Amino acid sequence: MKSLLLLLISIIGLACLPPQTPAKKFSTADLKKLRWIEGTWKGTGDVEKPFYERYRFESDTTLAVDSFTDDTLKKIDDTTSFELKDGQFGNSGEGSRWAATVIDDKGVSFDPIAKAKNSFRWQRESDNTWTAIIEWPAADGKPSRKRIYKMERWPH
Repeated sequence: MKSLLLLLISIIGLACLPPQTPAKKFSTADLKKLRWIEGTWKGTGDVEKPFYERYRFESDTTLAVDSFTDDTLKKIDDTTSFELKDGQFGNSGEGSRWAATVIDDKGVSFDPIAKAKNSFRWQRESDNTWTAIIEWPAADGKPSRKRIYKMERWPH
């Protein structure tokens, strides 16, 4: 009887959860739409000083993003990898994680899946510029927020 009660509570609890949007499945053909982002970029916007990143496809399924300490590009500060695995394109690890929800000819959008609240989009503007748009939802009495960074191709 006790186990039946626990089963019913579990079923009722699951029924009360908000519906989950099914994850979109992506393929290597989708990732080819993102080849425009390959290269080294200077970022400006809501930061004290410019930042520098390099985006490179290590394979048909893995995009690595290197962050540099300065414009000399001599020292990599951090590398984040986004991998296509089981149809999901996102980063891995124990920290904050995101997965792509849209990949099209104009860019890619990511939503949080673990230890993160913000979503972000990399949006192509031209061959030599793109925009990073980061959005946080309203929470704890604070309004939603948005930051926009302009990314310009950096010669290397």
